[in-house]
Order: sequence, then structure tokens, then C-alpha cells
Amino acid sequence: MAAVDENSNAVLQGIARHINCLGEDNRNLRKKALESIRNDTIKRKPALQTADLDPIFSEILKPLLKTFSDPVEKCRELSIGIVHGFFEKVSDPEERLSYVFPILVQRLGQQEMVETSEEIRLQLMELMSLLIDKAGPKLPAYLEDSMKILQRTLMDPFPDVKRESCKCASKIAKAIPQYFHMVSEMLIKPLQTSITHQHSKMRVLTVTTIGDVLQYGNGKSVDQVTSHLAQRLFDQVPAVRKAVIQVVGGWLLDLPDRYSFHHKLLPLLLTGITDEQPDVSELADSLWHDVGIKFEQENENDFKDRQDFVAPAPQHYPPNVERPNLGCRVLLNRHASKILPGLMRDICDWVVETRVKSAQLLKTLLLNLEEYTMQHIELLLNGLYRASVDDEKRVVADVEKSAELIGYFVKPEVWVKLTLIGLRASQSHGNVLVMAAIIRGSQASQMLPYVSDICAAVSNPDICHTIQTPMHVELLKCAEALLKVLGSEVKVISQQLFNLIITVMALTSEQQVREKGVQLLSELSTAQGQGSVSELFQQHTRPLLSSYGDSYITWSQHSAERQIFDTLLLEAGPVVGDLLPEIAAIFTCCLNPDKDAEMRLKFFALLSRLVMTAATTLDSKNRFGEFSQSFVKDIILPNCVWRAGRVAGAIRTTAVSCLWAMLQSGVLTKDKLEPVAEELITQIITAMDDDNKSTRLISCRVMTRTFDTMGQSLDQDRLHNLYPELLKRLDDSSDEIRVMVTKTFLAYFDCFRGDYEVGLYRAHLEAMYKGLLVHLDDPEAKIQEAVLKVLERIGQIVL
Repeated sequence: MAAVDENSNAVLQGIARHINCLGEDNRNLRKKALESIRNDTIKRKPALQTADLDPIFSEILKPLLKTFSDPVEKCRELSIGIVHGFFEKVSDPEERLSYVFPILVQRLGQQEMVETSEEIRLQLMELMSLLIDKAGPKLPAYLEDSMKILQRTLMDPFPDVKRESCKCASKIAKAIPQYFHMVSEMLIKPLQTSITHQHSKMRVLTVTTIGDVLQYGNGKSVDQVTSHLAQRLFDQVPAVRKAVIQVVGGWLLDLPDRYSFHHKLLPLLLTGITDEQPDVSELADSLWHDVGIKFEQENENDFKDRQDFVAPAPQHYPPNVERPNLGCRVLLNRHASKILPGLMRDICDWVVETRVKSAQLLKTLLLNLEEYTMQHIELLLNGLYRASVDDEKRVVADVEKSAELIGYFVKPEVWVKLTLIGLRASQSHGNVLVMAAIIRGSQASQMLPYVSDICAAVSNPDICHTIQTPMHVELLKCAEALLKVLGSEVKVISQQLFNLIITVMALTSEQQVREKGVQLLSELSTAQGQGSVSELFQQHTRPLLSSYGDSYITWSQHSAERQIFDTLLLEAGPVVGDLLPEIAAIFTCCLNPDKDAEMRLKFFALLSRLVMTAATTLDSKNRFGEFSQSFVKDIILPNCVWRAGRVAGAIRTTAVSCLWAMLQSGVLTKDKLEPVAEELITQIITAMDDDNKSTRLISCRVMTRTFDTMGQSLDQDRLHNLYPELLKRLDDSSDEIRVMVTKTFLAYFDCFRGDYEVGLYRAHLEAMYKGLLVHLDDPEAKIQEAVLKVLERIGQIVL
């Protein structure tokens, strides 16, 4: 002991002058004095024993603390370093805390920043951290001073000072929780200022510190921080999101007042389950499982019946999903009424990421609510309807998944009624999207009694007779969902689905949607065990046409029924041949010359396409010949009559084209053509003088084919009335028409009978000859050659 005193006294004598120099005005002298003190004490070689340092520290502590306020930064740095070194080595540091903490408060805990150097502030905080470690049972005495310091340093502009302050706050919270809870609220606001710091490591540390402060402090502050933590779940750095999940999970497991804040904390933890980063989502899932288990253990009496009589797992459950434990399901059910209203607002928030996170969270909530979803079905549906029309595809995708879960957990007798009411009220494609998704999650056996009502609702003209592509897409999704869920049972609504799909195909302007419709028709046929789609059309086309009754009398070019009729006939193929009476009646009515010109143009376009493929459509049953005469007389020829206007001209062109197609297809045989030949020739002769080049050209072709078909059965006197009109066409402005007319002349001369009396009709032959002879001088060689052939043909008749 005497040796110890001797050593310490020797050191004190050696540094006595240096201690006195600390009060000198010369900064260099003070600096050298501090360096000497450091070198002779904590950095002495060989090192002094702890017993030697204790009396030395007692003597020099107060002079050193005074230099904490030295105007020279280097002096402050040296003095703080010396004090820090002594506190690390002395045996009873807690006895000297009463001297140091007031100085720290003076330098760091004032309203205005006293210590201007960032590095010195960091050094002081490191000293404070050491003092907290060394304080032991005496730390509560300095709790107030510590709070004053931390309230300022947590908002320090220097990140390292913030970081050290967070560590100090966590240490105090863990060391004396029984005292800390009374003052913990003082740190909440300063900590909140750092939670959005630009450095991700600082944000992580701040979140962790908030977790410790609330875990060991006053739990009432949870209300103040939940919104800030929720914002950190949008952080771009996974480590920050992981820290939030870790903190919230810890609170749900161990926070003393956690039962009061379940409705605030559960959404935060469950949001992490759908995090894009696997380690974050796995952590959240693990913590949620632990929370459910602990809740179940803490409420054992409430769960006793369920534990003793375990209900079997539901047979109809989402695939590839692990079912949450009982504690999780019950806990969430107790608080769903507080969580869902806010979530349904956030799912329509103006910020995209908020909507995305809310939609993801809703999916997780429904998976945990299971059958309890039914209690909130109306609120959920209204929120899903609004979110389903979101511009962000990620939101819509999660809305569909959530709606599908409703189908798994809510019986159709509940959701069908509500969705149909919503659909009738809004007529939005969002409602159809939600309904289609719910159907996908439903069970076929439970759905069957309601499928007719669903089909009737979506097939309502107010819903499906639209030109909006989003509605078309969702209607087909609804049809597809019904097909997949019902399977072979789909036959009960086969006609309704067929009508719906054809309607969408008719009204859409998107090729992809049309192709999807064709695919669904094939699937509908397969589901019913039919060999081909033709059988499906055979089964449903006539009922669909019959459903229109005589409404076709009032159709216009914009009528949805007209467009459906168009698509139906083009897709039906050979089935059209069985429906000729019904089809003929509709064509005759809608192609009446008194009808709207635009609509007639549409119908002629349809008729042209059908006639061009007559072998596989109109004449598939070899019966079109029976109706061909009425088509020519009642439909085509009346529309060849000249009327003013460009649309009327287009109709004449289309009508003549239809006639040409019918003649080409062979359905207009000589027997069928003969009763209308005179009327046909008269009208076509007029059409050959039309303003439209195409009309004139096709009329020449029609006349040629008519001559070929009728042959010598035409009245000879009537033939003599025709050649002046044919000669006129040789003066046409189009060389193509002039060449065509020469071919018409050749067919025309073939109609002359073998007993043709040349002498009797010489005047006619001479007139034709003269009219043709003029064109032998035509500058176009092809015209000369064509006319020469006609003249040669006349020569054969004369000779």
C-alpha cells in the first residue's frame, strides 16, 4: 500500500507544474501541459496500476474538467481524452460522475449549441456512453442530466453524434427501465427528426433506438411513432424496412401495453410479409407466427374449446399457401374492424406506392381473416370496386388476388347478392373484374344455384353493350372464370355464356380480345364434350337469333344487335346454311332501300363476305339456291337503283359486287336466274353507266356472266335493245372497262340462236359493226386486239 502511495505521489509531484499551467493564458503552454499529463498518467510506460491511478484521477479531475471549456479545440480534445482514459481504468468511476455530468450538460445540453466542434461533440458523447456503462446502480441519479443532453444531441447535425446518441439512449433504456419509463417520452420527438435521415445506416439505428425507447419506456408513445414507422416501410433500402419489422415484431411480442396497440402495430408487421426482399418477408412471417402462438398461450382459456376440439382444415383453400395459426386468425379478427376502414381509404390514396402497399396488405389480411371476412364483406367490396379501376397494374393485380380470396372464404349466397347490386348501380368494368376474381375462388357446388343470375347480370345490355375495351376484357374474364369453376356443369348456362362471348367479340375493336373470345368458345365446346365449335354454334345460334324477335325492324348501323348478327354469321360457318329463312328475313328487312344508307352498307359488306364463302356458309347445306332468287329480286336489285350521294354510290357498288359473287359461286343457276333475268339486265344496264368506275366494271362482269348463264334462252328482240348500251362502254374513260366490254360482247353474241335471221336483223348487225369498227384505230393495242376478236365473232354470225 505504501508503495502504491509512493508511486502516485511521485506522479502527482511530476505533473504538479503541468496542472498549474492549465490556467495559463498561453495556449501552447496549456496544450503542452495536457500532453505531458496524458503521457505521465494514462499513457505512461510502464503503465500505472489501477490503485495508482485512483488518487491521481481524484487530484486532476477538476482541473481537467475546467479545460472542457478551453477556447482552444486541441486542448478540449486532450482533456476529454485524458478523462475518458482515466474512467476506463479507475476502480470506482461511479464516485466521480457527479463532477462530469454537469459539465456534459453545460457543453451539450443547452438550448443553444455551446460546443461548436463536431469532433469534440462526438468525443463528449463517447465519454457519456462510457459513463453510462460505468455508472451501474447510480445511473438513475443522472437520468435527468442524460435526458437533457440526448434531447439536443439526437438532433445534432453531425451524423456520428446522432449515432452515438442513439446508442446512449438504448443503453439507458435497457439499464434502468423502471426509471426510464417516466422520462422516455422526452426522446420521441428528437428521434423522429432522424428517422428520415439521408444515411440509411442512421435510419436503421434510429428505428432500432425507437424500438428500445418504447420497449423499456412509456408505451403510450406508440401512437406518436407508428405513422413514422409506416413511412419507413416504403424505404428503398431493405435494411431499414427490416429494422422496422424487427422492432414492430418485438413490440407485438414483448411490449407491456401491446394489447392496447394491436390495431396500430398489426398492419405494420403484416405489410412486411409481402415485401419484395425475401429476408424481410421471411422475418415478418416468422414474427407473425410467433405473435399468434404467444397470443394463443396468453389467452389459453379463450382457446380451450378450439384446442380440445380442433376443427378440420377447410377443403376449399387457396393452393400453395400455408395457413396461419389459430392465434393469428383470432387476433386479426378482433381488430379487423379498426384496421379495414383506414386500409380501404389508403387503397385509393393519391400516392401510387401507398396504394400498392395497401393492396398487398389487404391480401394478407384476408388470408388471415378466413371465414371472418364475411363480417366485413360490404366494406371490402366497396373498396375493391374503387381500387379495381386503378391505373397502376400492381394495384389491380393484388385487388384481383384479394377478391379471389373472398371467393374462397365467403359463401356465394352472401357475395352474389351484393356484387349484383353493385354491378347494377355502377355498371363499371371494375365491378365485373371483382366479380370474376371472386368466381375464380369459389366452389362449383356452392356456385351452381347462382350462376344463371350472374350470367343474366353481366349479359344485361346496359353492361355488355359497350365499346369500352376494359369492360370487354373483364366480361371475358368473368366468362372464363365460370368456365373453369363449373367445368362440365357449365351446360346449365352454356347459352348465356355463348351469347355473352359473341356479344363481346362483336363489339370489341381489339384483335386480342376477339382472339380470346374464339378461345373461350372452343373451351365452352370442350367443357360440354362437343366434338367441335360448330356443334356449339349449331346448338346456340338459332336461340340467339330468336331472342331478337322482330326487333331487327328498328336496327341501325350503331345497333349492338346488328354487330352481333354480323359476328355470329361470320363465326358460325356451316351452321348458317341451316338458318337461311331467319337470315333471309333479316337481310330483306334491313336492306330495304328506305333504311339508313350506312346500315345497308354494313349489311352488304356482310352479305358479300358470306356469298364469297357460300360453300362453307350460306350454301353449306346446298339450300341457298332456293333463296337466291329472292336475294336478287328483293335485296340486291332494289339497291342498285340510282340515288344521289357518295354512300348511295358505295351501296350500289357493294350490291353489284354481291350479285357478281352469287353468279361466280354458281348458286344462281339458269333456272333460278330466268324469272328475274329481265329485271336484272335492265338494272345492270343502268349500273353500267354509273359514275363509279368499280360499279361500271363489276356491272360489265355481271352482264357477261348473265349472258353466259342464260345463253340462247334470252329473247332475241331484247338482245337487240342491249348493244347500244354496250357500245357506249367502249367509249369509257377506263381501258380496263373497255376491254371488259369486249368480253361482254363475245358472251352477248353467244346468246344469238343458231337460226338467227341475218337478213331480217342486218340493220342491227351493221350498226354494231360500225360501232366496233371505229375502235380498231384506238391507240391502245390491247383495245384493237379485243375489238378485232369481237368483229371476227360477228363475221361468224353473218357467215
